[in-house]
Amino acid sequence: MFAKTFRVKSNTAIKGSDRRKLRADVTAAFPTLGTDQVSALVPGKEELNILKLYAHRGDAVTVYVCGGNPILFELEKNLYPTVYTLWSYPDLLPTFTTWPLVLEKLVGGADLMLPGLVVPPAGLPQVQKGDLCAMALVGNRAPVAIGVAAMSTAEMLTSGLKGRGFSVLHTYRDHLWQSGDKSSPPSMAPLALDPPDLSEEKGSAQAAPALQGDMRRLTLAEENQENGEVQQQMCGEKSLPEASKDPSVRGLNPDPTDSRTLQEQMDELLQRCFLHALKCQVKKADLPLLTSTFLGSHMFSCCPAGQQLDIKRSSYKKLSKFLQQMQQEQIIQVEELSRGVESIVAVDWKHPRITSFVIPEPSPTSQTIQEGSREQPYHPPDIKPLYCVPASMTLLFQESGHKKGSALEGGEVRTIIVSYAKKNDLVDADNKNLVKLDPILCDCILEKNEQHTVTTLPWDSLLSRCLERLQPAYQVTFPGQEPIVKKGKICPIDITLAQRASNKKVTVVRNLEAYGLDPCSVAAILQQRCQASTTVTPAPGSKDGLQVQIQGNQVHHLSRLLLEDYQLPRKYIQGLEKAPKPSRKK
Repeated sequence: MFAKTFRVKSNTAIKGSDRRKLRADVTAAFPTLGTDQVSALVPGKEELNILKLYAHRGDAVTVYVCGGNPILFELEKNLYPTVYTLWSYPDLLPTFTTWPLVLEKLVGGADLMLPGLVVPPAGLPQVQKGDLCAMALVGNRAPVAIGVAAMSTAEMLTSGLKGRGFSVLHTYRDHLWQSGDKSSPPSMAPLALDPPDLSEEKGSAQAAPALQGDMRRLTLAEENQENGEVQQQMCGEKSLPEASKDPSVRGLNPDPTDSRTLQEQMDELLQRCFLHALKCQVKKADLPLLTSTFLGSHMFSCCPAGQQLDIKRSSYKKLSKFLQQMQQEQIIQVEELSRGVESIVAVDWKHPRITSFVIPEPSPTSQTIQEGSREQPYHPPDIKPLYCVPASMTLLFQESGHKKGSALEGGEVRTIIVSYAKKNDLVDADNKNLVKLDPILCDCILEKNEQHTVTTLPWDSLLSRCLERLQPAYQVTFPGQEPIVKKGKICPIDITLAQRASNKKVTVVRNLEAYGLDPCSVAAILQQRCQASTTVTPAPGSKDGLQVQIQGNQVHHLSRLLLEDYQLPRKYIQGLEKAPKPSRKK
C-alpha cells in the first residue's frame, strides 16, 4: 500500500476527545494490550498528530503520528499498527517468518506467497482467513511487515504451502516507514515454544510430505531412512528450544537400546569432542587459546557427522564449568588473561585420557562443509583483475583489434604496448630501456604539463602509467560456471565491529554474496561455532545486499571460516585485524 509515494491531504494535532476515542479503538482492536500499554502507545500529553493521506492507488488512509513516528494507520475503519509500534509490542500480532531476500519483494509492493514462509520447529501460528498478521525475518522476531491472511493455517498446510498467503499492507522501508525516523528493526531473539500437536490439524498428515519437499532447499535437513523423521534448523535462527523433548532436535539420534538419558549422551559427546580436539587439532604453538575459539573452531569440527554439540543440554550447561572440570582432572590449565576472557594456557598431552583416546574413522562426508544449508563443498571463485579501455586510449589499442570497453588482463596490456612500440619503431636505438613517445602515446600517457617536456619513458614507467589510466574491472569465475566480467574493483568482504544501544559489541559482515557465499548459511555456521545469536538483515546502502550480525567480537571465528574453511585469499577480506588478542597477566 505504501510502496510508492503517497499524497498528504492534511496534518493536524489531535483533539482531546479524539485522543480518548483512539485509545478506546486501540483497546477494542488489540485486546491483548493492557491499560498501561495503551496509555504508552497513545500518550496523554505527548504531541499526537492525525495525518490524512491518499495512497498511490487512491485509498484514503488516516495515520496517527507520535514523536515523529507513525504508530497506527486506519483504512476502511480498521486500525493497523505500524512496524514502529510492533517493535515495541512484537507479540501484538501472530508472526510468520520469511527470508531477508523476500523482504525486498514485499517492500516493492508484492504480497507474501506461501513458498516464502519458513516453518519454525514450533509450527506455524494458528490464524484464520482475514486475520491481521506480522512478518519477521529468520533469526529476528522483530516484525518487518504486516498483512492480512489470505487463508487459515489449516488451509496453508493442506495446500502444501502453495499460493498467496498474505495481502501485505505495510513494510519496513516503505514510504510510511520513511515518514518516521527511519530506524532499523531491533534485534529480538526468536521465542522458544514447544512444538504444537498437529494431530488435530486437518489434513496435516497429507501436507507434511509436501512441506518437507518445499522446505528442503531452505533448511538444513537430515532424513532418517527408517522412520522418516526430519531434523530442521532454519538458517540465521537461534538453536531449537530446550523445551523440545525430541532427541532428533539436537541431532543426537540415540540408539533405542541406549538406556542413558539425553543429558548423559551429550556429556559423553562433549568429552569426546574435547579429547579429539586436543589430540588432533590443538598444538603447543596455538597456546594461549581463547576458550571460545577452542569450542567454535576445534571442538565443533570434531563433532561426528549427523550430531550436534550443545553444551546447554549437557549437565555442565556452560563451557566454563566443563573446562573447570577438565582442569581439575589436570588435563588443561585455564587462566583469565584479560578481564572476563578465559584462555587455555597449558595442555598435558601425556595425560592418560588423551593418550588413550581413539580417533574415530572419518566419514565420507567429512571433507564437505556440512554446517549451514550448503550441501556441496564450497570452492572460492577465481578472481582476475582486468583493465578496460577508456575512450581516451582507444587509438593506442585499436591497432591490436580492441575498442572502447574491451577488458584485458595485465599481461595482455603489456604485450600490446610492447608490440605497439616495436611496430612503430619507438624503442630508443641507443638505450633499449627507453621508449620514444609518439603523439598517440603522449595523449594517452602524459599529463598536459608533460607533453612538451617528456619525450621518452622507461619501459616500467610506460607500462605502469598505462595501467593507471585504464579503467579497473575484474573477472569472477565460479566452479562449473561461465566467467562474469564486472567493471570497477571487487569489494572485499568487510568485517566491522559495532556498538549497539545495549552497549554490547556485534560483529557485522558484508559483501559475502560477491564471493558466492550465502549469508544465511554463514550465519548458521557462525551461530553454532560462536554459540552466539546471529541475524541476517539488508545491508545499509546496498540495493540487494545482505549483512550478517553476530553478537560479540567474533572476528577470530570469521577469520578461520573464511581463510581456512573457505580458502579465500586474505587480500579479499578486510577487518581481520579487529580480532581480540589474548594477553598474559603480568
